[in-house]
Amino acid sequence: MTTFADLGVPTPIADALAAEGKATPFPIQADTLPDTLVGRDVLGRGKTGSGKTLAFSVPLVARLAEAGVRRKPGRPTGLVLSPTRELATQIATAMQPLAAAVGLRVTTVFGGVKQSRQETALRAGADIVVACPGRLEDLMRQRIVSLDDVQITVLDEADHMADLGFLPVVTRILAATPAGGQRMLFSATLDNGVDKIVKRFLSSPTTHSLEDATSPVAAMTHHVFRVASTTEKTALVRELASGTGRRILFTRTKHQAKKLAKKLTAEGIPAVDLHGNLSQAQRDRNLASFAAPDGAKVLVATDVAARGVHVDGVELVVHVDPPAEHKAYLHRSGRTARAGSAGDVVTICLPEQWGDLRKLLQKAAIKAPGQQVTAQSAVVDELIGERAPYREAPVVVPQQQQPKKQGQGRRRPAQSGSRAGAGRSSGGSGRRGGQGRGRSAGSATQSEQRGSGRPAAKPVHTSSSSPKSDAGTGAPRRRRRSSRPAGAPRA
Repeated sequence: MTTFADLGVPTPIADALAAEGKATPFPIQADTLPDTLVGRDVLGRGKTGSGKTLAFSVPLVARLAEAGVRRKPGRPTGLVLSPTRELATQIATAMQPLAAAVGLRVTTVFGGVKQSRQETALRAGADIVVACPGRLEDLMRQRIVSLDDVQITVLDEADHMADLGFLPVVTRILAATPAGGQRMLFSATLDNGVDKIVKRFLSSPTTHSLEDATSPVAAMTHHVFRVASTTEKTALVRELASGTGRRILFTRTKHQAKKLAKKLTAEGIPAVDLHGNLSQAQRDRNLASFAAPDGAKVLVATDVAARGVHVDGVELVVHVDPPAEHKAYLHRSGRTARAGSAGDVVTICLPEQWGDLRKLLQKAAIKAPGQQVTAQSAVVDELIGERAPYREAPVVVPQQQQPKKQGQGRRRPAQSGSRAGAGRSSGGSGRRGGQGRGRSAGSATQSEQRGSGRPAAKPVHTSSSSPKSDAGTGAPRRRRRSSRPAGAPRA
């Protein structure tokens, strides 16, 4: 049996891998390491979950350690580009123990968070930067980071970067790295301009393609559950979420993901959501809960997060909403059956979605005949297995509002008979009666009646009222500006 040490991996790194239970390389690692460890450019193509992260992390760390690089503020020597911040975090987490074993530092750079902490890490000196293209280019423009010393560059999931429109930024970043450096590119496909990146920036690359890019994982079982209505779909989704193992439910929109996670939690199935509207702190918290042994067993996510979720032990993926195209189906499904484990994938299909879904599955090379089911069907029960015990939803106690200090906050509309009605009109403030906030009893009554939709009653004359000014038929009338100060006695 081949080990990492047999492939030429330095002993400290091989030991760090063994400490994590990774003594035997996966096929893509065994195929690429002989080339990457000696500095060749490599183009790697393999299915999701095949072990690509270690395939480039091991040679990146090993070659920088061997070169004896000197750490400089804001000038990394290793660079990894990732399409999403979730994936960047996962890569850095996997790379950290390897880098620590040889005395190298790893840091992440991505948007959605304040850049001050990233600036601090870069200025303190980071040997390897794992970055999303947008924020990295921002820091380059601000002269906080320079790529002049980069010796090894990695592009992970280049096809997804192309789908997100990052290739122009990626091109500018690669052009800023030294021409003689080693480059490794890993991608499921070479369409949408990825082939142009390969031709321009990789020098005579060795290509390692384990299998066709659309080939599903062998240990992954696909199911299509057809339901008659949205009501039956809702019941089926709840049933599929109720198992004891980890499962990821994919929806098409952010709103649906948030709503479904909240609904399942309220029904005793703790769930967390993952989508583009969350802050980085919220994303980290929800992913940590999903990965924790005693955390939420259900993650409700959108396609944006599909590529960045690398959590072991996901036994079921549910396409609550079928994806728009076949590549998204494969990447969603790849969250299960990772690292040689088995897993199931379920697509829920309404009657009007069946035609489009069949075409999508054909493009993805998936053979899964549709089965008409309900939440109580035997095939559903067999797939779910043991149900998780009901867990009470946490009670969120709203914070008590502090009482407002006198004089703070918005002023309330003046009402007849209140202090506000007489406030500024008295005391000889010098404001004219028609311009101040105060109102006479008669005008207040009329405005209230007009606002309520009732016909205005005729004003009641008092001994101090002016008959001419108060007379009327009940029709709306203009308040007369008074030439005397408000509250002053009549002459």
